[in-house]
Formats: sequence, C-alpha cells, structure tokens
Amino acid sequence: MRRIRTSVGVLGAALLTVAPLAIAAPSATAAPSATALSRQAAAAAPTAEEQRLSQPVPQEILRRSGFAPVAGAFADGLGRAGSYGEAKRFVTEAGRGLWRRAVDRVQGRGPQGGDLSRDDDRPLYWARLGMTKALREWQPAFRLSAGQRDALLAELERGSRGQDSIDLPAGRPGKDRVLRVVVTGFDPFQLDADARRSNPSGAAALALDGTTVRTASGRLARVETAVFPVRWADFAAGTVERTLLPHFRRGPRQVDLFTTISQGRPGRFDLERTNGAWRGGYPDNARESRTGTVPVPKGVPTVRPQPQWTTTTLPYARLTSAATGPFPVRDNTAVTEIPAGGSTPVERPDGPTPGSTARAGGGGDYLSNEIGYRATLLRDALRLDAPGGHLHTPVLQFGAGNTDPATGKVTDPDFVRNRTAITGQVRSILTAALDARRPGQEGSSSSVG
Repeated sequence: MRRIRTSVGVLGAALLTVAPLAIAAPSATAAPSATALSRQAAAAAPTAEEQRLSQPVPQEILRRSGFAPVAGAFADGLGRAGSYGEAKRFVTEAGRGLWRRAVDRVQGRGPQGGDLSRDDDRPLYWARLGMTKALREWQPAFRLSAGQRDALLAELERGSRGQDSIDLPAGRPGKDRVLRVVVTGFDPFQLDADARRSNPSGAAALALDGTTVRTASGRLARVETAVFPVRWADFAAGTVERTLLPHFRRGPRQVDLFTTISQGRPGRFDLERTNGAWRGGYPDNARESRTGTVPVPKGVPTVRPQPQWTTTTLPYARLTSAATGPFPVRDNTAVTEIPAGGSTPVERPDGPTPGSTARAGGGGDYLSNEIGYRATLLRDALRLDAPGGHLHTPVLQFGAGNTDPATGKVTDPDFVRNRTAITGQVRSILTAALDARRPGQEGSSSSVG
C-alpha cells in the first residue's frame, strides 16, 4: 500500500494517522486592511452543502468517527500561512492527508476514532465540507484574490477526493505484468431528504484504493480510486476528464480496466449498457439543476460530432452470469430516446435506435449517467482498448424500524451489513471483469448517434 509523501505537520494527528513532519510557522505579517477584509468576507458565504454541517446528524457522524477536530485543525494551520504560496502548499497537503486518513480508516489502519464502523464513507464527506467552509471563511494576513481562493478550493477538492493521487504501476512485458484498474465513486446525495445517507460507491472506493486483487488466472491487479461530487457545475468544468485523462493516455501506466460506480436501484447491481448525452435537471447537492446536452469541456480529446450515446466495454455477459455475491447483476439495456424525425421521448428496452436523440441512458439522466458518458466518451476519443463502463450498486438501506430520518439512528447493523456486502461484491465484480479481459470481447468500444 502506497503512502503519500507530504509534510502536513501543521495538521498533526487531526488529519493524518501517521507521524507528520514539522512545518516552520511563518513570520508575522501585517493585518489586512478594512477594504481587504470586506472584499474577502463577501466571498465567505457557505455553500448549500456547507450549510448542512450544523445539523445534528453530520456532527454526530464526525464525532463518532474521530473526524470532528479536522476542520478546526485545518483552519488553525491555514491561519499560519503568510503567503499564497504557503497556503497552496498547505491546502494541497491537507487535502491529500484527509483522503489518506479516510482510506486508512476504512482499510483498518490507525485508530478507529469512535464507534462508527470503519467502512463508513460519510466522515470523509462531512470533514471535507468543514475544511472547504473554513477555507471560504478564512481572512488571511495578505491580499488574496477571489481567483486565488477558488484555486485553493479546487486544490482541496482534488486532494481530498484522491483525484490527484492515482498511482498506477508501470507496465512490464510478459505474464507478470500487474494490471491497472481505476474505480470511481460518489459523495452521498439527497441529503435534504435524509442527512444520514451514505453512498456505497464512495465506500467501495475508499475500501479499494491502493489494494491489489488476484484474478482466477493468478494475475495481479492494482486498484486506484477517486470520488466525485454530486454537482452539475463540477462536471461541466471537467473534473472527470481532468482526473481520468492521465490514466487513459497511451503509456506504461495506461489503465487496463476502469469502471465508474454510483448508487442505483434497490436490491440489484446494474451494468449500464448505454450512456446518454442528456442532463435531466434533477437538483444536485448544491440544490442546482441543469438540463440539456452534456457539455464537453474545452481542451480535452473528444469525439466529433458529439455522439448521443456511448456504450460499455465491460464484459457484461460474463459479469451477469458470474457468482459475484448476494445481489443479482443485471445487463441493463433500457434507454429513453427521441427517435429520428420524432419529437416525443420513447422508452426503448433494448437500447437506442439509429439517429435518435438521448433523453436517458440505462443509468438515467443524472450525474451517474453523465460520469459513465464522460468516461466512455474519453475512452473512445483516445481509442483506449480497455474494458470500461458504469456500474450501479444496490441502494443502501437502513434496517427495519430505522427508516424515519427525523427520529432514526445514523447507523444500524443492517445498514453496515448491507454496505459491507455491496463493497465485497464490487471487488468480486472487478475481479471477474479482469478474468474476462481478452481481445475481441463483447461490447467493443464505440460511440453512436
């Protein structure tokens, strides 16, 4: 298991579970002017996600996982920065430190920090929001432009999501070459309805990051992971492509298999055969809606003209028949389209028809469909010859008698058992997909429409 070599000493044990190196305190600087304070305060309004932090449920999750001190320790360290350069180094290291601490906790390293089960993805989500809120409210003793603050927030997001620390091994010719796998998950979502929610895709990402799996043939595969926000704006800005592009490009560390993962339907896994280029507008975690064609960010390789549909290259026939765990795995071929020459959406159980316009992929028209579309579109633009696509997990549910968000507990034995079972089956599905990897497998890379 790799470690990130950083000097995040200012945070100490509040962010890392390993002994940190010391960072010298910056020299005293002049206090900012009243004008600067006013300008900085205008940028300090908490986001919709950060506003939820004060609720009892997030505070309980942070307290029962040992992550409650994270935001305060981060704010203290940030206050010692005497320049933008110092602040950038500190924020980058702190974000990576939070990701590593969350991964270590889930994988059984370091202190548990409380009685909340180790497999829980929620401490990472709420601790990150405490840090972004602190960074948004920070009043430095030097001039900080709005653009610089935004850049620091972006660094914190990337580092604390594992997006900038994917470290695949270099390939070697011959049978002993270690295969390279990238898996992505998501934050919890629909938190206005129930702030207790967890996302099994995020939990699986934390459990799998940096691990090695052995296929039935005896080959080893290194798994590296990242998680993504449930926010339309971040996707439009290119967070998916920026994270995946270095690992999809040709070279000794090019990925051999990838899958984006999100939470889907109760009681089943779905392999989404087709992804659609349409945003349906359901509100995200920032309470924002977006409707229209999926926007492709400038400056990244893509397919022209933009296709309405992309398809999985995961070995769906093998995965739906393999014994991977307690939940059935379905090959989901349904889409919603506007047929060529038509104007009304039509549901198609067997995939899109030629020349149709997308209105929903197999995974719907929300960000789970969109991440699958973006990843497979990038695969096709780079002519990446590797299995890849989107996997929906079962919905993570609380136990009977614990379903009321107003009175229910933040965890229960059934909740933990279900999340553990989903994570275990994700690992088995990945292993089965690696076993099935071979030239000419079904689901060959293509964009259509």
